[in-house]
Amino acid sequence: MTPARIQVLVIVVLAVTEVVLGGGGKSVTLALERASHKGAELSQLRNHDLIRHGRILQQRPSGVIDLPVEGTYDPFFVGLYYTRVHLGSPPREFYVQIDTGSDALWVSCISCNGCPTSSGLKIQLEFFDPSTSSTASLISCSDQRCALGAESSDSVCSNQNQCGYKFKYGDGSGASGYYVSDLMHFDTIIGDSSTSNSSAPVVFGCSTSETGDLAKSERAVDGIFGFGQQGISVVSQLFSQGVAPNVFSHCLNGDNGGGGILVLGQIVEPNIVYTPLVPSQPHYNINLQSISVNGQELSIDPSVFATSTNQGTIVDSGTTLAYLAEEAYDPFVTAITQAVSPSVRPLVSNGSPCYLTTSSVSMAFPPVSLNFSGGALMILKPEGYLLQQNSIGGAAVWCIGFQKIQGSGITILGDLVLKNKIVVYDLSNQKIGWTDYDCSSSVNVSTTTDTGKTKFVNAGEIVNSSPTCNYYNPVPTTLVALLLHVLVFGIYTFL
Repeated sequence: MTPARIQVLVIVVLAVTEVVLGGGGKSVTLALERASHKGAELSQLRNHDLIRHGRILQQRPSGVIDLPVEGTYDPFFVGLYYTRVHLGSPPREFYVQIDTGSDALWVSCISCNGCPTSSGLKIQLEFFDPSTSSTASLISCSDQRCALGAESSDSVCSNQNQCGYKFKYGDGSGASGYYVSDLMHFDTIIGDSSTSNSSAPVVFGCSTSETGDLAKSERAVDGIFGFGQQGISVVSQLFSQGVAPNVFSHCLNGDNGGGGILVLGQIVEPNIVYTPLVPSQPHYNINLQSISVNGQELSIDPSVFATSTNQGTIVDSGTTLAYLAEEAYDPFVTAITQAVSPSVRPLVSNGSPCYLTTSSVSMAFPPVSLNFSGGALMILKPEGYLLQQNSIGGAAVWCIGFQKIQGSGITILGDLVLKNKIVVYDLSNQKIGWTDYDCSSSVNVSTTTDTGKTKFVNAGEIVNSSPTCNYYNPVPTTLVALLLHVLVFGIYTFL
């Protein structure tokens, strides 16, 4: 059922005023109008005021929001990256997976059916209870924000006029619940590198049912933080309130310690290359044009990568590995096998192409280049497309980390590819950029000053609370002016 939108309210005239135009002496009478609140629910009015008050109190440029990162891409350790968010009044902390392949933020709710109560990640799981937060309110089906949720899920409206959702995943798992509005608390970096505790109202999901892998304790977290482009995403909500810029960036550490950097803002690095986003797509689709192995472009028809209803290339941090369109997979594996050092022994392990080697993979395996529109190249070192499995007689077994989806033309760039790179999602300019980077080191971020003017600052390092102790150094915005959960059109989704 599609949520109903709020009907146009009765308009009442409060006053009139005269405006004198130029020197002609003529005047035009303009009606100063105000919408009537008749028929509006109290919760809607309160949330409207919260947003308005936030704008009034933040008569300054938007800042960079700093979020911690934990976890690792390696499926033998964790197999996902997650962050911590603070919701409600008083604020409570929730661990949520970082996922650019979905839109909504949701957490497990009180009295959840099937939600795990413990986690193999050794984190304390929490359950959100709207009744214990003084600033929480439910979203009704008539609320305009319910329509935003309908863009990203199967919208459900209960008999109690409560806006709900159902998320379905291709592995058989799912989550359902209802939408809530409450305060999100976060650290903001503004202008002169000072940090401040801030908050803003956001709409997020409160899951009352989880099934499949989401219900398992092995890698359980409290929910999922969607970083998609739809209006229900936290990035879109905070941008619409003037709290944060319409851009976010991450740098996922591929070392065993994991962690990394996540900011609602723009990381600045001179070597970042950008490619345009494919317009009017529900996910972060970019135009992959060709693949090169060891400097040689593979003979793959470019139409294999073209974006259509059942194919295209998607950037998704919620996917652990990476996936190639079926018609590109075999040429890719064949080219790597032909280019490896003579000392490398090819083999098949559990149906996957693998290699046995005693040499360093950086010396024994070729580089791979993913070539995108606009001339942007994503250079993959062997660790960017291989995954170490085990060892046999002192030799390491490395397998191709790219997988093939039978009968699908979808290419998915997951954490295997995205790790050890700065990745910038510039939504205002509809482009994605990246560069190789040591994600355990400091980064520069773009901010503005309180006056909106460019200001060079020699700021001290601002420590992120992630395990790898990352740092942020603000720089002026003018320096960056040029800078299994994917939904495959109702067929496949990846977590």
